[in-house]
Amino acid sequence: MRKIRSKRFLGLLMAMAMTASFAGCGKDEDKKSTTEATEAAVATPDAATSSDPLPTDVSEDEVEVPAGYNLVWHDEFNGTELSEADWNREEHKVGWVNNELQKYVPSADYAYVKDGELVIQPVKTEDEDGNVSYVSGRVNTQNKHDIKYGWIEARIKFPQGKGFLPAFWMMPQDEDYYGQWPKCGEIDIAEVLGDNISTTYGTLHYGEPHKQNQGTYTLKDGDFSNEYHVFAIEWEPGLIKWYVDGEQFYETNDWFTKWSGSKEKPYPAPFDQPFHVILNVAVGGDWPGDPDETTTFDDKAAMKVDYVRYFQKDSYDENVEKPEKVLEMREADETGNFVHNSDFSEAEDLDDDNDWKFLQLNGGKGSAEIKDNEITITTEEAGSEEYSIQLVQPQMPMEQGAKYKFTFEAYADEDRTMKTAITAPNENWIRYLDDTAVDLTGDWQTFEFELEMKDESDDNGRVEFNMGKTDSTATIHIRNVRLEKID
Repeated sequence: MRKIRSKRFLGLLMAMAMTASFAGCGKDEDKKSTTEATEAAVATPDAATSSDPLPTDVSEDEVEVPAGYNLVWHDEFNGTELSEADWNREEHKVGWVNNELQKYVPSADYAYVKDGELVIQPVKTEDEDGNVSYVSGRVNTQNKHDIKYGWIEARIKFPQGKGFLPAFWMMPQDEDYYGQWPKCGEIDIAEVLGDNISTTYGTLHYGEPHKQNQGTYTLKDGDFSNEYHVFAIEWEPGLIKWYVDGEQFYETNDWFTKWSGSKEKPYPAPFDQPFHVILNVAVGGDWPGDPDETTTFDDKAAMKVDYVRYFQKDSYDENVEKPEKVLEMREADETGNFVHNSDFSEAEDLDDDNDWKFLQLNGGKGSAEIKDNEITITTEEAGSEEYSIQLVQPQMPMEQGAKYKFTFEAYADEDRTMKTAITAPNENWIRYLDDTAVDLTGDWQTFEFELEMKDESDDNGRVEFNMGKTDSTATIHIRNVRLEKID
């Protein structure tokens, strides 16, 4: 990295920072560009991580530049107000996308510059009749600072609280060039759920039908709300990489776009056109769920952006070919079972991305323990979604035309229901086995389902057990999970 002089050396000597994020902003099929704007971001692989903003008196020759790159634009938010020469404010009605609750208002009350940072502040109001409404801010750099390829980075503190979904992301300058979303493409650099502030999602949306590629990064210490971290992408023809605090955590080169009934556009479309940055805080909606009694709309609800930076190389070779997609189909064990640790004989780490993973989302609160050849799921709070308490195992090899049998044994400490499914995280969460409710009693029961894989082959099907959004929070026990090919 070429250093011209760094903010850090002016005031802070700290750890490097960079990150990325899963779809949550504008993922609705009816998403449209209704303003001249979309929000912006910039990248630097050497930004300090701390709970304080960097010094505000940073000029162009004091910005750290990644090796091989040139600084093309940046905003350190050093002034007293948001620059209208650089940013657009957006206006959108309640429920515009994703059933979100906030109204975006183009006002300095909800997106403003203070103490060397951009602050996006959602606000909750209640009228005399007790009706609650939410207002928030959303800004972008469309038609002012668009960029085609480069290193895009921002240093951010994200909001904390149930129901918040802030985002640092990118949309095309011209959303009609390849067609409206998702055909136009979308790059989510960082999304952090307000009730899960140690994990960020980096996501690519594209195609028709809609598909997505996603990586996640979870901090081992600290969180994304009480400290600043640097989130970035490195975007080249045919390859996009995501970073958090200087550490790459995801990359992809697999995407496409096309009109319904037509051939695919030449690769690397749609990610071969200028994009702009968007910064916003959504309230409620399909993914984060609604705010609850614990959600406060004070300083903790604010998204604080220390800077946004764009860097580019002198030139890019756009003569790239779409890589041949090679499916890595998991092999079955000697009994024909594709599920790893199916009998729960190994007390594995349920927080990592290997084999079984226990998830708590959208207000879900609980725990899981592997012991005595079973897994026990204890629920304290059921959350607002069926997946708020969830046990999953990905990398199920689903082969087009094949027939499968899915079986497991389960019981609960008292009568209750649970839902199971086999889903496709990379294929817009379509269901290979539909969400199916099973009635659990106090005795072990065997549940068995058969399905035929009619979609294109997929090496990342996912077995799911969903235990949220129920009246009963009775403890559930599961053992002997099997997915096997029967034809």
